[in-house]
Amino acid sequence: MQPKSKHKITTLTGIAIVVANMIGTGAFTSLGFQLKDLNNPSVVLTLWVLGGILALSGAFSYAEVGTVISKSGGEYAFLSKIYNPLIGYLSGWISITVGFAAPIALAAIAFSEYFPFGNFNAKWMSIALVAIITLIHTRSLKLSAEFQNISTLLKVILIVIIIGVGLILPEHSGNDIVSSKGYFTELTSTAFAIALIYVSYSYSGWNAAAYITEEFENPLKSLPKALIGGTVLVTVLYTLLQYVFLKHVPIENLAGQLNVGTITTQQMLGEKVGNFFGLAISLLLISGISAMVWVGSRVTLSIAKEHRLWSYFQTQENGIPKRALWLQFGISALLLLTGTFEQIMIYCGILLTASSLMTVLGVFKLRKQNQNQQIKGFKSPLFPLFQIVFILLSVWMITYAFINNPFETILGMSNLLIGTGTYFWSKKLEKSNY
Repeated sequence: MQPKSKHKITTLTGIAIVVANMIGTGAFTSLGFQLKDLNNPSVVLTLWVLGGILALSGAFSYAEVGTVISKSGGEYAFLSKIYNPLIGYLSGWISITVGFAAPIALAAIAFSEYFPFGNFNAKWMSIALVAIITLIHTRSLKLSAEFQNISTLLKVILIVIIIGVGLILPEHSGNDIVSSKGYFTELTSTAFAIALIYVSYSYSGWNAAAYITEEFENPLKSLPKALIGGTVLVTVLYTLLQYVFLKHVPIENLAGQLNVGTITTQQMLGEKVGNFFGLAISLLLISGISAMVWVGSRVTLSIAKEHRLWSYFQTQENGIPKRALWLQFGISALLLLTGTFEQIMIYCGILLTASSLMTVLGVFKLRKQNQNQQIKGFKSPLFPLFQIVFILLSVWMITYAFINNPFETILGMSNLLIGTGTYFWSKKLEKSNY
């Protein structure tokens, strides 16, 4: 029997994990990709508000599902219970192969892009960073919680400072933030649907607390507060942050750029101060990497407890899944060596959206199954309004992604086929042991 860690996390740490998972690469990078095809700032801001509504709709649903199925592992635990073990396994497979490893890789790339000093090889610098953070999380759950709380607080303070300064200073000459020119044309365009994938990636992490449900002191109360509270806070910060970017830099100077945060702060405060903020942003991306390293390994742990093929990655000591942590590092390193930023983002976004969509659909099934029972747990408000919003927007994004990014979509489908193969391989191993 594996020894368990005595340390449990609070609601505050849960909110910090959600905020840290959400505020990462996308907040400071994805705007540049959106502006390659969208030219109306009002449309872009609408995009970020809509992304927040999508994330909040998901958070309401996950809070309900997570307080009924009170297990760590996120979609793996939820979908295994709601549908069948294969569907749950495939969602866990997505989490292991891209759900956390890919965002970790993306955040590490962004760190190297924002870091203003030295002429380092970006890929190897990113790999070294992920390795160091992984090492920290192999020490103890208490150290993980303290590191997460402090780094997240510093990240939020930095964003609030950028927003505050950006709101006070006058806008760049010629920038027209509130514009109706071509608004509805862009709003209903293919480019808007694709841009929503980038934004949904930027908001990914709103479900982070659901992966560590069993590590809360009081999951029934803490899980909904962490999911919903963290999502609302990030939605407000994200929308204001993008407003500041658009207010101070002409669209043509941001389009296609990865380091929009540095560009904006240089425009507002000069090159030297802008470089300082670039350094600060790069250092505080560490918080997002840390949160994903922590949470992602728990999915592997959940699968390892129930599937023979993954048994090697079960908890080793003090409740810390060390082998799962290093497996995740290996996958992130592989993605860093082989993928481009934009391809990873689209590929990851499609699979994560599909997995979350299945969980939100599960709310309907759970309600039907438990309609005659008194089940303690959170109830999503205005049911089924938020679920319908999430489902419609998710299907819309996946459809346009399939049409416009067939290569990344085929990669995603191939990944699921490989995952199905490992599921039946694991089942065969289990039978051979009898």
